[in-house]
Amino acid sequence: MSNSFLKRFKKSKEVEPVIEQEAPVWEDRIFWVETLQKIAGPVLNNLSKDSLKKNMIIEAKSPQNEKFVYLEAFARVFNGIAPWLELGADESEEGKIRSKYIKLTIKAISNAVNPNSNDYIFYSEPKQSLVDMALFAQGLLRSKNQIWVNLPMKIQSKITDELKNSRIIAPYENHWLVYTSMIEAALLEFTGQCDKQRLSYAIHKFRDEWYIGDGIYADGSDFNVDYLNGSIIHPMLNDILMVSRKYNLPEGEFLDIQLMRSSRLSAQLERIISPEGTFPVVGKAISYRCGIFHALSQITLFKLLPKNIMVAQVRCALTKVLRNCFENSKNLTSDGWLLLGLNGHQENLCESNINTGSLYLCMSAFLVLGLDANDAFWSDPFEPWSSLRAWSGQDCSADQTIDF
Repeated sequence: MSNSFLKRFKKSKEVEPVIEQEAPVWEDRIFWVETLQKIAGPVLNNLSKDSLKKNMIIEAKSPQNEKFVYLEAFARVFNGIAPWLELGADESEEGKIRSKYIKLTIKAISNAVNPNSNDYIFYSEPKQSLVDMALFAQGLLRSKNQIWVNLPMKIQSKITDELKNSRIIAPYENHWLVYTSMIEAALLEFTGQCDKQRLSYAIHKFRDEWYIGDGIYADGSDFNVDYLNGSIIHPMLNDILMVSRKYNLPEGEFLDIQLMRSSRLSAQLERIISPEGTFPVVGKAISYRCGIFHALSQITLFKLLPKNIMVAQVRCALTKVLRNCFENSKNLTSDGWLLLGLNGHQENLCESNINTGSLYLCMSAFLVLGLDANDAFWSDPFEPWSSLRAWSGQDCSADQTIDF
């Protein structure tokens, strides 16, 4: 048997598997923007009209959490779409949609912080409001040029007052520390002043005490198998440390190592997406749905993916996940509000502190919309993600751990 025949045979075997029906590349971004509007629209439209409390349909496993539903919904929507808003308006169809959503967001914020409005939602009392004030603050950092600078000065002043008022809330000695730190980072960015002890304490804890290895942090003194590293811990540490670096705080020196750890976590998150676009149902807050990929979306936005992961495979993997979650309306009420659950209405899948507002952390997967439509992430052709490649018999690179 000749060598040339062997080469042709090997090549034919490599291209043999049919693993996915490839849609035109441009359809992916259109689907993402349409899905963003489907989920975010009811929240922003109602809050901008001062009618969120009137019209939002609420499910809560514990009635005591209902007070914070509205802040949770808005803060989480805003947090996820902020990088997309930051692209600004332009004359394209999508740019005109962005213009609309920038205006909606500015109006929504103005109502949300106005004590005289029906939709005033910033309650500074323990404990839950701390979580979403931090997510709101992170959203402001992510959209400084399109949202923060375009808010009237009296609204900016009211926001900083609300953020400072959150200091009465003592965080738990776990991932809640990044919430206090994120708020102080935002205050430093927007006012030039902050409580540096509250800003740095979380960094010291995660850097010096809670790192387990291979990109994973414990949640305080405990370690649980869940998606908290991807949904909260890494994304917040990254943004906090970027502010720390910008203002020459000593803790900012940790940023480079933290980003490398996040890059490693992003590789793990990409690999858990099955060929079908599903992921393991483990740990708490699985009802965040695609929100567990917050860190993967953020690292892709930062262009810091590991070298053995192509941006197109991340796009294709996340698009498959989004289609599973939101291509039809099984996860939404008839009025467009999210339902408790993962794949339909599954109340028993949710912890006692989960309510309708909590579910909007799913929007954090949309950070990559902050990449321009011409970016390789959106324009490169279809690329199978790791598990799809491996389970279809194609060659696939081995997973690579880190030790820093």
